[in-house]
Amino acid sequence: MTTIVEEFESRAARTPDADAVVADADRLTYSDLMRLSDRLASALHEGGVVRGDRVIVMMPRSALVPVALLAVLKVGAVYVPLDTREPMARIAYLADDTGAKAAICDVASRGLVEELGLTAFHPTDAGTAAKAHWSIEAHADDLAYLMYTSGSTGRPKGVMIEHRNVVNLVTRPTYCDFNESDRVLQLAPIAFDAATFEIWGPLLNGGCLVMAPPEQVLPDHMGDLLRRFAVTKLWLTAALLHSQVDVDVDALRGVGTVLAGGDVLSVHHVQKLRAAAPESVLVNGYGPTETTTFACCHRIGPDETFTDSIPIGRPIQNVRVRVVGEDGRDAALGAPGELWIGGRGVGRGYWRREDLTAEKFVTDSQGLVYRSGDLVRHRPDGLLEYLGRIDGQMKLHGHRIEPGEVEHAIMQHPHVRQAAVARRTNHLGDDKLVAWIVLDRPGGIDRKSVRRQLTASLPNYMVPAAFVVIDQLPLTPNGKVDRRALTVPDWRERAIYV
Repeated sequence: MTTIVEEFESRAARTPDADAVVADADRLTYSDLMRLSDRLASALHEGGVVRGDRVIVMMPRSALVPVALLAVLKVGAVYVPLDTREPMARIAYLADDTGAKAAICDVASRGLVEELGLTAFHPTDAGTAAKAHWSIEAHADDLAYLMYTSGSTGRPKGVMIEHRNVVNLVTRPTYCDFNESDRVLQLAPIAFDAATFEIWGPLLNGGCLVMAPPEQVLPDHMGDLLRRFAVTKLWLTAALLHSQVDVDVDALRGVGTVLAGGDVLSVHHVQKLRAAAPESVLVNGYGPTETTTFACCHRIGPDETFTDSIPIGRPIQNVRVRVVGEDGRDAALGAPGELWIGGRGVGRGYWRREDLTAEKFVTDSQGLVYRSGDLVRHRPDGLLEYLGRIDGQMKLHGHRIEPGEVEHAIMQHPHVRQAAVARRTNHLGDDKLVAWIVLDRPGGIDRKSVRRQLTASLPNYMVPAAFVVIDQLPLTPNGKVDRRALTVPDWRERAIYV
């Protein structure tokens, strides 16, 4: 296996004058990107950054983001992408946890970086040996980045991903076809692992990386952006895809491949998208950060039919999976079990969390595997079906409840567009199951009709006690439903009960 830098340099040597990055009016060819990253690598080296150091990258989306990432890798260091929109206390904790001494940032974030006691670099910085070509000896199993995810204890954990993991993700992938004419939109925050696919997918395959504006791209503006830059590949979280389909599904026409993931895809929205853009390839992608963006993918067939859910498909290239039952043995065909993921996508573990690494990254007869905590089953056709989280279950009055199952049932109502459920404590101190719903039409809804539908398919303890109609589901910066931000019901309002 090669490194990210070696793969990029090979592409740059073949097509030095081809567009590598475009962002609004900015344009960088492969030779430009090579030169600028060499200059910054020189500055980092002269500033004391050495192989294995962690370097924080805090920047809004721009053409300079890939310059920063490449420069870090060229000196053999490890990039740590952080979101400047995070609370200061969280950024300070993460910076301290990494042990970083330096950060690459834009002008607006320089004060924050210096306040954290880090040496600040700007992506346009250059060392005195800026013209020298940087090529530090590196290995495929060197760390490429640390990416932080939420921890069940409230303490964020840094996932360690190696060069070989990223190279495997985007080299000769089975889930989509990359070529030099591709133009891939970079929309996800760089601290979200979808950015790994968006950035390195085009750059390690000779394509063009299209940087979205730094501000949020609203669904009614997406079409203009995609058409303006002739985007051929697009990744969206399930929640963002659903919103885009609801607001302006025609925006996605002309995009060769639309990939979605991060949550359960709605059958209704998939069918609506296929009808509006039959020429597009739609891929349902699944994968934890710990296994480098995608572990399983399913290319949805143009005439494929669905019943209750969209499968997550089969393992991507050089990845293997197991469905393991509670007894520790491989589950029978059709039986639920925890998804264990092995192969070249599995990262090294959690940064400075040996206990958690030992718990989640284990060894079986074929090597290292990651215990995902996701409940899946193999369908008769061999495709994997996602069933929910093993550790994400809610327990209410002694009953286990999977939120996804309830939400799916609610969305079968003809006037419900989106739904989310969670447990809330009412004014009497009792725990209740609450549903927040987004309607496909203005006005209210007959909650009794929803209850009748739910009682026909769910046990009573899974039927929400209260229904709250809202305009839209709150999303995290990564585009997932933010369950913590769901409004607290007015328990004294009788209209919420059914």
